[in-house]
Amino acid sequence: MKTLFVAAECAPFFKTGGLGDVAGALPKALKEKGTDIKVVLPLFTKMPQRYKEQLQDLFSYDVYVGWRKQYCGVKYLRLDGIDYYFLDNLYYFNRPNLYGYYDDGERFAFFQQAVIELMEKIDFIPDVMHLNDYHTSFIPFLLKEKYRWIQKYNNIRSVLTIHNIEFQGQYDREILYDLFGMGCERYDDGTIQFNNCVNFMKAGILYADRVTTVSPSYAEEIKTPEFGAGLDVILRMESGKLHGILNGIDYASFNPKKDPAIFANYDKKHLDKKIENKVQLQKLLELPVRPDVPVIGIVSRLTYQKGFHLLLQEMENLMQFDVQLILIGTGDPNFENQFHYFGGKYPHKASIHIAFDVTLAQKVYAGVDMFLMPSAFEPCGLSQMISMRYGTLPIVHEIGGLKDTVQSYNPITNEGTGFGFGIFEPFYLMNALKQAIELYQNHQDIWKKMMLEAMSRDFSWDESSQQYLELYKQM
Repeated sequence: MKTLFVAAECAPFFKTGGLGDVAGALPKALKEKGTDIKVVLPLFTKMPQRYKEQLQDLFSYDVYVGWRKQYCGVKYLRLDGIDYYFLDNLYYFNRPNLYGYYDDGERFAFFQQAVIELMEKIDFIPDVMHLNDYHTSFIPFLLKEKYRWIQKYNNIRSVLTIHNIEFQGQYDREILYDLFGMGCERYDDGTIQFNNCVNFMKAGILYADRVTTVSPSYAEEIKTPEFGAGLDVILRMESGKLHGILNGIDYASFNPKKDPAIFANYDKKHLDKKIENKVQLQKLLELPVRPDVPVIGIVSRLTYQKGFHLLLQEMENLMQFDVQLILIGTGDPNFENQFHYFGGKYPHKASIHIAFDVTLAQKVYAGVDMFLMPSAFEPCGLSQMISMRYGTLPIVHEIGGLKDTVQSYNPITNEGTGFGFGIFEPFYLMNALKQAIELYQNHQDIWKKMMLEAMSRDFSWDESSQQYLELYKQM
């Protein structure tokens, strides 16, 4: 089966979040199952130099973005058995960040049309196009409305994966003729119109053959007004083609037995080495070296979506317990300042690092006892799966992918792989924290049993990639 996987970001080249991790790992898993897969990405100049040096120039062609004739260079790289094609245009992709510009609509109008026109040029007409988020979600519409005259494209089936429905790509009606050289019939009849805008995501949901999202719970949640960001009615209407498939994590990258970034490698049979990671992390961050104290870790963007306003309301309370807190992240300046305040007030209990540090993050996953993720909503979440892989028990709001991956501690059976709270309020977050702290301090036998269970859970891409493969075959 021939599959073209299209995304706006992909690890290890450039990423801002979970989409980049998925685009980096899922094609490899599909390749291992025998899929003939190629990946197409924009050539953002943020790519690390070591990969830029390996790029091969193939050819270039012109892409018409409405009346604009734009250069599109095609560069190629084979890495870990995967063929990557990068579409090069400095005007659109030579930027400090991947997204967030006034002309994002034009940038991804270029990219989506360039992807469609690339297929014939590399002689790869796929059976399935796997598209990701709004940056590529207009492609199914374009295939059926603008490029339907190309017979080779008529049998292509499309899957759209929604990683976060909050971002939809909404633009003025004029973009249809100004950027795509099309008429406005499908806007005027309401098909791709939403809130008086062309909506890339709505078009993708309606025109794709299958729609997936990154956890079964999130697939149900986005059909409700609370989580559907306005598109819940469309998703209910199209619910027959909506599937929730849980993301996996890259077991080669996140492996405490081999991870070069942590202080001491370990596995389920050598959990004493995890204590060594804890002690070395405390030394590194100048916290009191105490193997017995419960250490709570946070590696996250500091935003309302991630729920950190709840934690800040309970920080004074939390600091009265015999705990240590280690935080790595950036985000809302107000949140950054408040966490800095608590770091200054409680220097022996709170180590606050307003930074994005991948290596230190790995040391935190391995060195802390608990990992906090109080997200307001979480389509899937990867950090809770990574923390369990390292024997660190997550504390989560029971929502979306967090609910699907973390088995909350049951005090009757003494079973679980973490701790959860169902009501999104500070009081209930604090209850979950207190439950975890009390269990760690007084019931180490149960804690170790939960650690072993968490480390035994399979969050590899093997099962998830098989579900995608079955979906491809259905089409």
